[in-house]
Amino acid sequence: MENITEILERNAAEWPSDVALVEINPQELEARHTTWREYSLVEGSPIEAFRSELTWAQFNEKANRFANFLLSRGMRRGDKVAILLMNCLEWLPIYFGVLKAGCMAVPLNFRYTADEIKYCLELADADVLVFGPEFIGRVEEIADRVPRLKMRLYVGGDCPSFAESYSNLVSYASSRTPAVPMKGEDDAAIYFSSGTTGFPKAIVLQHKALMHSCRVEQNHHGQTREDTFLCIPPLYHTGAKMHWFGSFLVGGRAVLLKGVKPEWILRAVSEEKCTIVWLLVPWAQDILDAIDRGDVKLEEYGLSQWRLMHIGAQPVPPALIKRWKGVFPHHDYDTNYGLSESTGPGAVHLGIENVDHVGAIGVAGFGWETKIVKSDGATPVAPGEVGELALRGPGVMREYYHNPEATAEILKEGGWLLTGDMAEERDGFIYLVDRAKDVIITGGENLYPVQIEDFLRAHPAVRDVAVIGLPDARLGEIAAAIVSVKYGMTLTEDDVNSFCMGLPRYKRPRKVIFADVPRNPTGKIEKPKLRRMYGGAGLVAQQNGIATAPQQ
Repeated sequence: MENITEILERNAAEWPSDVALVEINPQELEARHTTWREYSLVEGSPIEAFRSELTWAQFNEKANRFANFLLSRGMRRGDKVAILLMNCLEWLPIYFGVLKAGCMAVPLNFRYTADEIKYCLELADADVLVFGPEFIGRVEEIADRVPRLKMRLYVGGDCPSFAESYSNLVSYASSRTPAVPMKGEDDAAIYFSSGTTGFPKAIVLQHKALMHSCRVEQNHHGQTREDTFLCIPPLYHTGAKMHWFGSFLVGGRAVLLKGVKPEWILRAVSEEKCTIVWLLVPWAQDILDAIDRGDVKLEEYGLSQWRLMHIGAQPVPPALIKRWKGVFPHHDYDTNYGLSESTGPGAVHLGIENVDHVGAIGVAGFGWETKIVKSDGATPVAPGEVGELALRGPGVMREYYHNPEATAEILKEGGWLLTGDMAEERDGFIYLVDRAKDVIITGGENLYPVQIEDFLRAHPAVRDVAVIGLPDARLGEIAAAIVSVKYGMTLTEDDVNSFCMGLPRYKRPRKVIFADVPRNPTGKIEKPKLRRMYGGAGLVAQQNGIATAPQQ
């Protein structure tokens, strides 16, 4: 198979009646003042908005209908279809319909403002925008400002006047597989960089990259058709979708959970018999904290089938995994590393057999090569020396669309991709040190914030922490720790400073700020935002240097 649409065709042919996707929306229950428990006790509960599902045959039929609709409207190979939807059952059939038509899928971040949506549509040369009810206001604001758009398709009821109804149009299209041949070298999708360092860049991925990500994920985590994958992160991001690809490759079921409350996650695992869950660091920590507080009681859930918890998208604190294994000792665990430029997670991974090396991001993933290089982007560093991590493999992006200068900065001779992440190798394992742009230089010394953050997260009252560099007239920069305190606990600046006595003197934060730590939808700390908030002369500390988190 050269492209992932062939996997969908195979699944629909071999297991047409098997459930492929389940959508669970506990927020709908809360809106109706009904708890999940109350809902499950009502025989034949009619709230379809809470739980719905698709079989493989239905999934494939929906994808075919959308593909044929696009072709009937004159769309051709290489045309771009942007997708602006919250996670829902329509998301993946729309994505695969775009690919089946030979077009390029362009997923958009649901947090984009109207101007950011416009920017990305124009950057990607989008011809069609598919959007949901959550985005009516933002799309209406730019409806007449993106002249290239040929169609605005609305997924939902009560279609706004400036769009066409997706369901009405697509339902009349043919359900046959369109005769559009595709090769591995054909362009498949444009994903956007997270934009944490400025405007996002458009990342072009080929069909062979998407296929490789399927094989990488299944090779790493051994999914079978009996596994059920719980998908919580947004599907616009490579992380969620490419982890699902491992289940997709073998015809395994997936559950789309719309919400991240600990009780929702545990109940979804319990009632849908999920075996594999990919979490972000904050969600894993929230689950453990809820258990510690007694807000959720594990004996109320059926979790014995849950075999694997894995984490990625950001550095993983070893203290968190130690806590997790203490509560869930039977779980396999894996750390996943990647970036959208490498088709998402798996370019490096710890491996479930290497849990004793938690703290490392691991070793080169299936079909991938790694090296750590000096500032010239090519020369390998000496063993144990810090340098920039570089990757090579079938999942490397083709280019940044319309940006040859940025492409040349990251793609080097021999097919190597520079990640922008500083790393070192010890005992055969790669350890992430920090983002190159986040390194703090204080008095001539390099400080790597991740190392300080990992240390501070071991404090029992610290819920989350981010370390950034702030300007300093004498030292150039100083390290400042933004600390979020656990619910119901109190922490003082003196407490933090005393705890940091366990760090070398030059690594100790010079300022402590008690505040929330902002993260983007994929869990990454928004450090540029923190630097804007606290980097000027107006830096304000809390009264008396004390923070008390609210009870929950």
